[in-house]
Amino acid sequence: MSYKLIDAPLLTADQIRTRVYELAQALESTTNEPLHLVAVLKGSIVFLADLIRAMRGPITLDFIAVSSYDVNVSSGAVQLLKDIDTNIKDRSVVIIEDIVDTGLTLEYIQTLLRSKKPKTLHSVCLLSKPSRRQTKVVIDHVGFEIEDHFVVGYGLDYEQQYRHLPHISVVEVTSKQ
Repeated sequence: MSYKLIDAPLLTADQIRTRVYELAQALESTTNEPLHLVAVLKGSIVFLADLIRAMRGPITLDFIAVSSYDVNVSSGAVQLLKDIDTNIKDRSVVIIEDIVDTGLTLEYIQTLLRSKKPKTLHSVCLLSKPSRRQTKVVIDHVGFEIEDHFVVGYGLDYEQQYRHLPHISVVEVTSKQ
């Protein structure tokens, strides 16, 4: 496999910054209670950091790690790598996801967290690819809907590279022949 980063960003740092602020305000308007944010590792870390800096109300944080990719392609099978550390029973919980592709990962996480009896469970994702959806997963707040591109930057990676970019760019991945 070879890859090439497309020069022009799909989403600029300014576009992302503005939308993250809007998402933070929308999340805070859902309840007057403290929010417990559950970030999906590793891709959502940059999104989470900016999101919490834009929030004013009381929040607590937790992390969950799952795997559903096999060499950058969704395998369809979700595996729990790290569960949350906090008891979320009767709490207002928000899942923070970087990108929703097939929807299988988010659906798995929602089912897992619902089994822990939160008072409310919402989800927010920075990017959504509705054309790739394999399930009717509910996403309460979406930053941007994008076409079926492989994207990097702002926490998203290709083989652990490009997470540091302040914008989101498309990567062209081709097979070596």
